[in-house]
Amino acid sequence: MVETTLDADRLGIREINAALHRLPAGARVRVVNPRGRHNLAVGLNESVRVDIAGPVGHYAGGLGKYADVTVSGSAGRGVGENLMSGRIRVAGGAGRSAAASARGGTIVIEGDCAPCAGIALKGGTLAIAGDAGPYCGWAAQSGVILVGGDTGRDLGDSLHEAVIYVAGRIGGLGADARAEDVDENDVTAAKLLTAACGFAHIDPENLVKVVSRHQRPRFAARRRDRGRVTAAGFLSTATA
Repeated sequence: MVETTLDADRLGIREINAALHRLPAGARVRVVNPRGRHNLAVGLNESVRVDIAGPVGHYAGGLGKYADVTVSGSAGRGVGENLMSGRIRVAGGAGRSAAASARGGTIVIEGDCAPCAGIALKGGTLAIAGDAGPYCGWAAQSGVILVGGDTGRDLGDSLHEAVIYVAGRIGGLGADARAEDVDENDVTAAKLLTAACGFAHIDPENLVKVVSRHQRPRFAARRRDRGRVTAAGFLSTATA
């Protein structure tokens, strides 16, 4: 497969994104010299592979479908915001609001995340190898967040039906959040996700599960089913 190279020192952000949008399905492109520029690889709508050779600024990979985007460095705020499907992998830390409102796909952060990671998550998967700052999972409606390290205060504040798994220490739960032990289904699903992300340092059997404490009686059975993440669902999301 021929790999196209786009140089961010020679092309503007609009030109780079326009070139990415013209790529046919199955194409592969390398973006060099990103130097922390904002809004790279936004709104992609084909199953292309984009390798960004260096750190990026804010909102990288947002609003995308199908694409596989890899950042060889850190990312600014809002990486993967409103992601619809596909995968984004950041080989470093991520700024505030990583994966905000992501509706599908998987965002993998190999380092730490700043505050509000997974805020208003709506069905996507956010996997963090390191620590997560305060308000991780704030108002997350559905989807999965995995934290391989520690979390800050107010974890899962205003949580709805999303599920948060934490391998390290929890700095404090937010309103509407409660912690419970993982069950067999959770362990199986977490094994699939950690394997897909390459997070060998996480022991799926020693995670803490954080869910919403609000389960109204007439909706309790439905919420239990929806809150239980199936292995098949985990795998399809993690490999999308």
